[in-house]
Amino acid sequence: MIRTVIFDLGGVLIDWDPRHLYRKLFDDAAEMEQFLATVCTPAWNERQDAGRPIAEAVAALTAQWPDHADLIAAYYDRWIEMIAGPITETVEVLAGLKAHGVPLYALTNWSAETFPHVAHRYDFLGWFGDIVVSGREGMKKPDERIYRLLLDRNALNPREAVFIDDNAANVAAAAALGVHGLRFVSAAKLREDLALLGLPVNHAAPGM
Repeated sequence: MIRTVIFDLGGVLIDWDPRHLYRKLFDDAAEMEQFLATVCTPAWNERQDAGRPIAEAVAALTAQWPDHADLIAAYYDRWIEMIAGPITETVEVLAGLKAHGVPLYALTNWSAETFPHVAHRYDFLGWFGDIVVSGREGMKKPDERIYRLLLDRNALNPREAVFIDDNAANVAAAAALGVHGLRFVSAAKLREDLALLGLPVNHAAPGM
């Protein structure tokens, strides 16, 4: 029986995307995509998620791409503009679980330096018994150690837990440890998948 639900944050509960910022800085969408594919790449950002200091990351990338210095600086100077807000439909699923007393946890790949900018912005982040932030721990998904950290720190039985993430590799890593993994594609599909596991998700919390 599944008793505990573990959520990823970005892409599942929070709409984070560098494009929300860089659409303001580029007139041409193709040029923006080229910049995000070759300069401020996902791999570069992931190193900050794993604990690399932002100042060090920006300095190194600026030295490599001096002509893009202002655009690189904007990545973290204006980072909050990458957040479009909560993914309301998924928050409603989360609220339904909370209303029924289901234990909730979060495991996110996120820089330790940027997470504080959202930690108190959304009330639902206070619903989790624990939030493991990769940048604080110096390791990130899909490293099995970060899943074990969450499980061990909270005395969770992996066989009684489900993990929700929009990244297939992260879901597979959880499954390898015995956690039931769900790939997030939409709130509606998530609601169906959780209901099939016997979890109470049919009604949101009052006021949602």
